[in-house]
Amino acid sequence: MSGKGGVGKTSVSVNLAIALANMGYKVGLLDVDIHGPDVPQMLGISGILSVDLDKKMVPMRYGDNLKVVSMEFLTQNKDDAIIWRGPVKHTVIRQFIGEVGWGVLDFLIIDSPPGTGDEPLTVAKLIPDAQAIIVTTPQEVALADIRKSISFCQNVNMVILGIIENMSGFICPHCRKNVDIFGTGGGEKTAKTYGLRFLGRIPFDQDMVKCGD
Repeated sequence: MSGKGGVGKTSVSVNLAIALANMGYKVGLLDVDIHGPDVPQMLGISGILSVDLDKKMVPMRYGDNLKVVSMEFLTQNKDDAIIWRGPVKHTVIRQFIGEVGWGVLDFLIIDSPPGTGDEPLTVAKLIPDAQAIIVTTPQEVALADIRKSISFCQNVNMVILGIIENMSGFICPHCRKNVDIFGTGGGEKTAKTYGLRFLGRIPFDQDMVKCGD
């Protein structure tokens, strides 16, 4: 989660899910960004969810170890706007968690939209032992927003697994020098201030942009 859009929550979620699956773990990836789901695009998968004999939705598969559910798998046209209020979103997320044939999972990675509204609140209420990974970019405007995410987790008693500083530096392909486009160190500083685990920095990578598209 993050209090700000555009910091790379989905790319972190997708890469983390694939990495765990490649290590042999059984992984579920749940996209609860109802209004702007991007997980299917990043994974290059499409289609409509089917229902099994137990009347549970069958998640899409990405390889042998990764199952995926997203709002986009319930819409005929992925460009159609989803115009829903909070109670409807709560119902759908509850169904995504409890009425999907996930099977036995080692990890369920949940990609939330920006902010501290209906979607992360619903996850916090439905999965009391869920833990938050907060994603930020290094600049102060992003850090101000993740402090709201930290406050959210404290208010709903959600354990924060740690903070990731994304887009932290860029290695120039010509001179191989590092350029701190958005600054550096802000995520680590915030983690220390709040006594949280700093999980690391992820540099800006042009290949990530190409692969995500």
